[in-house]
Amino acid sequence: MDRGRKTQGRFAGMRLLRGGTFRMGSDDFYADERPVREASVGDFWIDETPVTNAAFARFVAATGYVTFAQIAPDPRDYPGMAPEMARAGSLVFTPPSGPVDLQGQASWWAFEFGADWRRPLGPGGPDALPDHPVVHIGYPDAAAYAQWAKKQLPTEAEWEFAARGGLDGAAYAWGDDFEPGGVPQAKTWQGVFPHDNRAPAGLERTSPVGSYPPNGFGLYDMIGNVWEWTADWYVQAPQPGASCCGKPRSEALARAESCDPASPVAGIPRRVAKGGSHLCAPNYCQRYRPAARWPQPIDTTTSHMGFRCVVRR
Repeated sequence: MDRGRKTQGRFAGMRLLRGGTFRMGSDDFYADERPVREASVGDFWIDETPVTNAAFARFVAATGYVTFAQIAPDPRDYPGMAPEMARAGSLVFTPPSGPVDLQGQASWWAFEFGADWRRPLGPGGPDALPDHPVVHIGYPDAAAYAQWAKKQLPTEAEWEFAARGGLDGAAYAWGDDFEPGGVPQAKTWQGVFPHDNRAPAGLERTSPVGSYPPNGFGLYDMIGNVWEWTADWYVQAPQPGASCCGKPRSEALARAESCDPASPVAGIPRRVAKGGSHLCAPNYCQRYRPAARWPQPIDTTTSHMGFRCVVRR
């Protein structure tokens, strides 16, 4: 098993993975992970951790970039939007005081005006911590950072290959036991989601990158902490050998409705997000696995959405 190779210079903080063929997907969990099929990737470098607030701050300082969450939406893009909602902001996890219906509308999200990567909980909250993964990142933001860093966003296959760490076919990035010996292996929800959070004080949300053991390739936080963008458009049922990465936006718009009828705004395309987050729990959203995937609208930012980059050889 190739654990990857560290280096300096342009590839500092990255691992070189030798590509190959692996079993992608799972037949044991959610329908859109099926079927298990062979997938192949070439050699590529990948960030050891998700992009941190400190790294994103360097990008913003160098470019003056303004993220999607920092720009007020144009009501013309969202027919029926109440005028008072046309303000910059983002979705923030807001835990309820007690148990709620997990099958109903997600009552644990609130749109907070002024929430963005600098102030993840909104204007009245604390500043983003430098060693935590950057959040409230939309797909255009992740793509802009990658371009500045002379990198790319991973395809879904590249991401899953890296997350598996050489354990071909295992349920989790570390094996088939979710918590071997009762020891958490990733930053996922501790307690009963969404009201009972038993994480240590100060770690109720994200954790510093690298707080949990690396996988077999020496990569940290591939599972949990924050969801990560990939370059692939989301399709409901993947087919053997198929990839929708790189399809033009017009095609994605045309099929957005058929991909996922639950899209929050009709006509908004979605990219595949991978890895789960600190909100994934055994009683809800068991997507803390390499095979798991999520259709994230490219216009939606949240307090648990981040990314990492690759460089293909």
